Amino acid sequence: MPVRQPIDRLGADPGRRRLLSALLGAPLLVTGGLAGCTDESTTSAEDGPVELSVFWWGGQKRAELTEKALRLYSERNPRVTFRVTWQGADGYYDRLATQAAGGNIPDLIQVDDAVLAEYAEREIVLDLTDSVADRRLDLGGLPDGLVRSGTVDGRTMGVAAGQTLGAVVFNRDLLRELRVPEPRGGMSWADYIAWATEVTEASDGQVAGTVDASGDYRAFWLWLRSQGGEFYRGRQMGFGADELIAWFELWQRARAGRATPGAALVEQSDSGEPARQLVVTGLTAASFAWSHQLPDLQRLTDAELGVVGIPGPPGSQWARASMYWSAFRGTRHPDTVIDVINFLTTNGEAGTVLGHERGLNASIPVRRYTEGSITDPAQQRAAAFGASIADQLGPAPAPPPMGHAKVRSLLVTAAESIRGGRAGTRAATSRFLSLANAALAA
Repeated sequence: MPVRQPIDRLGADPGRRRLLSALLGAPLLVTGGLAGCTDESTTSAEDGPVELSVFWWGGQKRAELTEKALRLYSERNPRVTFRVTWQGADGYYDRLATQAAGGNIPDLIQVDDAVLAEYAEREIVLDLTDSVADRRLDLGGLPDGLVRSGTVDGRTMGVAAGQTLGAVVFNRDLLRELRVPEPRGGMSWADYIAWATEVTEASDGQVAGTVDASGDYRAFWLWLRSQGGEFYRGRQMGFGADELIAWFELWQRARAGRATPGAALVEQSDSGEPARQLVVTGLTAASFAWSHQLPDLQRLTDAELGVVGIPGPPGSQWARASMYWSAFRGTRHPDTVIDVINFLTTNGEAGTVLGHERGLNASIPVRRYTEGSITDPAQQRAAAFGASIADQLGPAPAPPPMGHAKVRSLLVTAAESIRGGRAGTRAATSRFLSLANAALAA
């Protein structure tokens, strides 16, 4: 088997790596190996080496840590090599869709709840239920909410790679300079917008208090849960026109009070890419994010960033998987892939290597094992935030149904049409609900 450069000597230029991988179709090869499987459908240790392809999204740091963890696995199981490919979140699923169309999906992939149900129904990812039943895949250390979040129609289709929470990430240095108090966890939405207005006023309009979250599905979902609602009810929308209009009007009032920046600036951050978040670019004091994104956001700015929960009671939150590890249904080495997933999610040494880059370690025993080993300050702050409300979380909803990715996009479009004055609130709401229901029914 050909051997390429060791992974720790590659990646000085992540953009170039991604470009070359995309153009040449030549993922990087991790030297090392993995013990083969004994199942007849896989290549056993006696039959020769096994090579697994792995694909995930993320930045340079995630790549370094993931490759290091895979190397650790290889050191213990010297028969399998890894071909690894990674890229930013933008275009990740487009590339995966292209691979799916060509029947060339990597053996082990990172997915999130935007596609988990869809990939399960389309039989793209492997059903892991039997592996959980016979304990080859050990989910015993995961909170019930994380186990449920990887289950589609009673089948385990993914294993949480980390736990995350909806969060407000704020510029701590800026607030000190402006002498404005930091936002508080559990504050009401009205109090949060009042706080953001205070920031705008204190900066003489140079910096807005908060990004406009009217198109942010996670913020809207938590707002709904704070009032006893849900984003979905089975395979249907869990809310109606009245709730969505109230949400949009909340943000109209925020814009009227200058708590948010102009529409053009907000649209820059709608993609969710960390580098475009306005708290990083210095255009707002706060942005909405997932708590596990704090380290990535912190790397993009010299200002110290803090994190608190999205407004509303902590019980609106749940133990949410930041992302999942899933196996390609057509892999030739299912037992090996399952063993790798188990290692990445239950092994203490692997957990120490991975840290909290993908969020809190999914396994509670692994969290305990790694306690004190996390040295990155941003990861420490994100972990402390998660620990502070761990006992207050509400029940986890089922994973979003097939069509969720389209619904998320439609909410952004509706919010942008209102902010830009291209549609009234009721018209945008009516159009959203019509298109969203159609997407879920497709």
